[in-house]
Amino acid sequence: MKKADAFEFYRRLAEADPAPETELDYRNPYTLLVAVALSAQATDVSVNKATKALFEEVDNPQAMVALGEQELRRHIRTIGLYNTKAKNVIALSEQLIRDHGGAVPADRAALEALPGVGRKTANVVMNVAFGAPTIAVDTHIFRVGNRTGLARGKTPLAVELKLEKATPAPFLSHAHHWLILHGRYVCKARKPECWRCIVADLCAFKPKTPPPTAAAA
Repeated sequence: MKKADAFEFYRRLAEADPAPETELDYRNPYTLLVAVALSAQATDVSVNKATKALFEEVDNPQAMVALGEQELRRHIRTIGLYNTKAKNVIALSEQLIRDHGGAVPADRAALEALPGVGRKTANVVMNVAFGAPTIAVDTHIFRVGNRTGLARGKTPLAVELKLEKATPAPFLSHAHHWLILHGRYVCKARKPECWRCIVADLCAFKPKTPPPTAAAA
């Protein structure tokens, strides 16, 4: 996608949603970190349901360690891979206490050193909690980047690096959210809803999906 088209792409997304936010519920950087770690291979909706009662009881690593792995499993048992995730959350909480005084570091390397925290999780926390211009490439952003031609790549890291170059500076802070929301609700995996897409004319995807009535006819 040409630079001018990329600028217009983001400009329209920004005009439609000037202040996008994560759909994960959280109270502070620590609960955000936990929520994002729990969201791997799970929907934000399912994570929010599981953490509603949890975060009323626990909102810091000390309280999480005191809660214990068994009780944490009870809270998150409706989420996929909950046994492994519970073990990782307790372990990362212990490491935060030991290495960072209980605070969530605003550094990618330090975040990725935590149990169960990969580059995507670290990027989300840096962006949402600390305002860093990072782009966390999940399945939605990977799809949108490749499908639209905005940033094509064979791996999430390749797409992330291309997006960082293709995204104009004024839009970097919110790019992560705009692309996720666009992929989640418009540029869907099975059938993109091109007929109501505000950037369809800038997108390389062909042929464009027709409206349901036209498709039926």
